[in-house]
Order: sequence, then C-alpha cells, then structure tokens
Amino acid sequence: MKNLFADRVLNNSTADLDEIFKNSANPENISFAGGFPDNHLFPEADLKQAYQDAITNDGPAIFQYQTTQGPLALRKKIAARMQQHAEVPTTANEVMLTQGGQQAIDLVAKLVLNHGDAMIVEGPTYMGALAAFDTYEPTYYEVPVDQHGMDIRVLRKTLRQHPEIKLIYTVPDFHNPTGTTMSIKRRQELVALANQYNCLILEDSPYRDLRYNGKSVPAVKHFDTEGRVIFISSFSKILSPALRTGWLVADEHLMTELINLKSAIDVQSPNVTLAAVNTYLDEHDLDAHIAKLNAAYKVKRDAMLTAMDRYFPKNVQYTRPNGGFFIWVTLPDNVDAHELLTDVILPQAHVAYVPSSCQFASRKVKNGFRLNYTSLAPVTITRGIQRLGALLQPQAAANLQTAIQF
Repeated sequence: MKNLFADRVLNNSTADLDEIFKNSANPENISFAGGFPDNHLFPEADLKQAYQDAITNDGPAIFQYQTTQGPLALRKKIAARMQQHAEVPTTANEVMLTQGGQQAIDLVAKLVLNHGDAMIVEGPTYMGALAAFDTYEPTYYEVPVDQHGMDIRVLRKTLRQHPEIKLIYTVPDFHNPTGTTMSIKRRQELVALANQYNCLILEDSPYRDLRYNGKSVPAVKHFDTEGRVIFISSFSKILSPALRTGWLVADEHLMTELINLKSAIDVQSPNVTLAAVNTYLDEHDLDAHIAKLNAAYKVKRDAMLTAMDRYFPKNVQYTRPNGGFFIWVTLPDNVDAHELLTDVILPQAHVAYVPSSCQFASRKVKNGFRLNYTSLAPVTITRGIQRLGALLQPQAAANLQTAIQF
C-alpha cells in the first residue's frame, strides 16, 4: 500500500517520548518528566464562578462566533500586563489570543518558514517547539545555553556564517528545559543582531511570572526597535493548562498576517473560555494568585535542590534556577540518559525524567535530562531524587555495566 502520509508526519520529534510518558503515568513511578503545574493550586472555585458569571452576564452572545483576534476587553488586560510585568508598551491591537502558547509557536512557524529555511534554536530547547518547527522542515542551527542564557558569541558567529537565517527562537525566562534566565546585556545584543541580520525573534516566555528569587528583567521585546520580536505567553502555567489560552504580541504589520493564518486554522479560540478568563481577571487579583504559586513552587524547587545536593554524585552537574518549572542535569559525557532511563532508572528506581536527546534539534546530545519539580509534593520529590541519586553514584557503576558506561 502506498504511503498516504505527508513527509512532515515522519519528522515528528516527540514520537520517542510516548513510551516515557506512558511509563511515567504509572502510579508506581515518581515522574519528574511532565511540565505540569500542581493540581492543588488551580483556582478551581474561582474559575467555576467565572464561567458561570461570564455566561450569565454575556447572555446568548457568548455562544456566537466572535473575532479571530480575541475579545477586546481581554486583549486590553493583557496589554496592560505586558506594560506592567514585561516593560513592553502594548496596545490591544498588538495582542492576539491563541489556543495555548503552542498554537502561537505554530502560527509563527507557519508565517516564516518554508522548507529548508534556516533558523536558530537554543541547545537544548523546548521540545514542543521543535515538534512544531519540524512540521515546516527548517534547517536548524543550534546555539548553546549557559547560566546567562543563549551564548551570544556563538549566535554572532552563526549569523555571520549563515546570514540567510530568518528566525531565532528563544525561551529567555526560566528556560525550558534548563531553568536559566537570559541576562539583560544578552537581550540587548540579541535584538541588535536581529536588526543587523534582518531576522525575526520568537520570544517564548510562559514562565516569567514564576520568579522565586531575584529581580525581574525586561522582556526581550522591551528592547525591540524595529518590530522584529514576537512575544508569546500563556495562562497555562499561572491559571490552568486546560484553559488552552495563550497570547502573542506582535507589531501590527505582522499581526495582520498572523490573524489571517489563525482564521484559516480554527476561525477563533473558544469564546466561552476567553470570556471566563476575562471575568476571572475582573473578579480576582491574578498577581495575588501568582504570589501564592511562587511561594509553593519555591518550597518544591528548594526541596529538589537540597535533595540533589545530598544524594547526587559530584560528577553530575545541575542548574539552580531562580524560577520556572525545571532543573537541567548534565551527566558524564559517556552516559546516554535515554538508555539509562529505560534500562536502569525506570525499572529499578521507578523514576522518570525527560532525556536530552529529544531536547536538541540535532538529537546528538545524550548525556543530560530535565527534571520538573512543580507537580509533586516536597516529600515525594525528596524520595524520588534519593532513588535517582542512588543509581547515579559512581559506586553503583559496577552493577550497571550491562546497561551504561560511566
């Protein structure tokens, strides 16, 4: 039988994760794999009331077709938050509501990328973004991430060697997956290089409100002087992922085309949900809710780092994020984190993580993995890290020779 699937289906970068997430869902396992908020911190009663009030107040019109860009009242609120929390002067006309940040990433990719077009991603990077980009079959160039974010020296060299690059994708705030935050100086340099080489920047920032230490820094778009930065964020991490409510901010010359693309895909995001989110923001203090999240997540992050300090061997390195959802672990160069997970960690420790191979566009870096700390209780985090650390200890290597090489 002839192949009826498009080539883009074969390029899906997340196919190898299916078994990992299936195993991590096993109640016998402690999963640090998914990037999940804590179920117990959702404002369940407030959201339920917001839905009821929105339906009551808006009447039958709430169930009718609305604009592709999203309701004006909610776009105004987001524009105000962009000014207050990201230092980006924004009008409602520069905001579009999307079905989560994931749709926003896909829309920008669809706007910019033809088959073979050159783009820059961080190494490592958000695997969901890679899955979206893969559909459009770009040529990737990786720029490494260190404790200050994207390495601008490597970025500059890459752009000089490949001036045809059209798009730079970055997660500058509490990076997924490393947890690091890009410095102000690098944000400025990033925008200057985009101006110099005539390319766009896609700034994906769903975690920037979740800061547990230190002072907030302006968004990359704050430094945008030529309308080259498209900013993406979401209510998934601060209210609920199930709302599937994200947004993008773009200058109006880009917004027109993005609206046309979204209209062709789904006409509009679900208006009942958008109206409920708008009502929630009218009735409740979102910043107070975020402060509650930050207090709870700080305890969880601290529990994980404390346990890692105690139970991980000295030849295993890891980041110490000031916020967000993730810690990045680097193993010795000769360790394959995917093989270690499937052959040793899952069957013996019953612990799950996301290995590095699916978080690099090149798929070549194998000695790292991502841990999530927000979804579990501190006592469970400690127990899981203790189990994991026991199998990472050098003295355990002799028992693991059939599976890995330390």
